[in-house]
Amino acid sequence: MSVPSEADDAPPSVSPRALDELLRSGEPFTLLDVRDRDEFEAWHVDGPGVSAVQVPHVKFVQAQVTGDVDSLVGEDPAEPIVAVCGHGEASAHAAELLVEAGHDARNLAGGMDAWARLLVARDVEAASGTVVQYDRPSSGCLSYMVVDGGEAAVVDPLRAFADRYVADANERGADLRYAIDTHVHADHVSGVRAVATVSDAEPVLPELARERGLAYDVRPLADGETLTVGGTDIEAVATPGHTTEMTTLAASGVLFTGDGLFVDTVARPDLEEGDEGAAELAAELYDSLQEGLLRFPDSMVVAPGHRDDGTPRAEDGTVTATLGTVRDRVEALSLGRDEFVDYVLAALPPQPNEYERIIETNLGRETLDDEDAFAVELGPNNCAAR
Repeated sequence: MSVPSEADDAPPSVSPRALDELLRSGEPFTLLDVRDRDEFEAWHVDGPGVSAVQVPHVKFVQAQVTGDVDSLVGEDPAEPIVAVCGHGEASAHAAELLVEAGHDARNLAGGMDAWARLLVARDVEAASGTVVQYDRPSSGCLSYMVVDGGEAAVVDPLRAFADRYVADANERGADLRYAIDTHVHADHVSGVRAVATVSDAEPVLPELARERGLAYDVRPLADGETLTVGGTDIEAVATPGHTTEMTTLAASGVLFTGDGLFVDTVARPDLEEGDEGAAELAAELYDSLQEGLLRFPDSMVVAPGHRDDGTPRAEDGTVTATLGTVRDRVEALSLGRDEFVDYVLAALPPQPNEYERIIETNLGRETLDDEDAFAVELGPNNCAAR
C-alpha cells in the first residue's frame, strides 16, 4: 500500500531482532500499532516496559493535513516510539511524521509479518552435547535441537522454520536424525513432517497420538522408550494432562516438558476434550507432575514448549529454569490434588487462534499450504494455565 510522504529520507527503522532485544531489556518504550483495532486486539507486541498504543493509520493521514500529530501519541510518551503495521509501510509513514514532529520514532522493518518470521537461537546449559533453544518472540513458541556426535534431533519444530533447523544442524556438523513432537500441538503447525521432507530425519510422535486419529506415518514413541543421538540418550516420559499423549523428553540433564510444565506455571487441560474432559485431564496432569516430573533431581533444567511476554528468563537469556526453581516458583505444584484441579480450571485463558484447525492439520486430517499454515498460527499460544 502506498502512503503519503513529504520527506526524502525514510524514517529510522528497527529490525525484528533489535525489537526482541529491546523487549528483553525491559526498558520503557511506546509501541504504536497503526493497524485496525480488531487486528491489534487479536495479536500485538507487548512485554515488560511496553506502552502499547493503537492508533489507526488513517488518523496519521488526517494529522498530516491538520498538523496535529502530537495528539495521537499523547503527552510525554515513553520513547523511543516503535511504529508497527502489517508489512511496515503504513507504520513507516506514521514514524516519519512523528520524527518530523520531534519524536524519537522508528519503524519496525517488515512489520508484523517480519516479526512473525523471527526465530532466535540460544544455547542451553546441558550436561553433555549441545542443546539449542529456538524462541519465536511473536508467539512465545519454543523449540529445541539436541546435537551430539555428528547427529541431531529437533524437538517441537515449527513448520515455518523447517529449513532453519536443518541448516543450523549442518552448521554444527550434524545430520538431523529425528524430528520429535512432544504432543499434538494446538497453537502452531508442527514441523516434524516438513523437517523430514528436507532432511533424513525420522518424524516421531508419542505412541498415544494414534488414538487421537493420527493420519500419517511416524515412528511411535512409547513411555520409557529411548532414542539415541550420538552419545546422548533421549528418554520418553509419559506426562498426560495437557493432552492424553503429552510426553516429556529427558536428555543431557534437560527436561523438554512441551506444554506439561512451564518455568512459571502448568498446562491448561481443555484443548483436547473441551470443558467436559478438562477436570479429568487436570487430575492426570497433577499425577504426571507429582509422580513423573518432580521425581527428577532439582538440578535438571526445565525447557518448556512456550512462554508468554512476562515469563522469567535464566541469566543466559534462555527460557529455562532448574526443576528446583520451578518447584519453588509455581504455586500449583504445592497444592493437593483437588485444590490443583480447581486452580487449573479457574485459570484457563482464551483458546489459541484456530486451534481446532491446527490440531486437525497436525493430525494429518487437514492440509494447509504454507501461506495458510503461517496465517493460522499467528498470535499468542495460550497453552498455559494463567
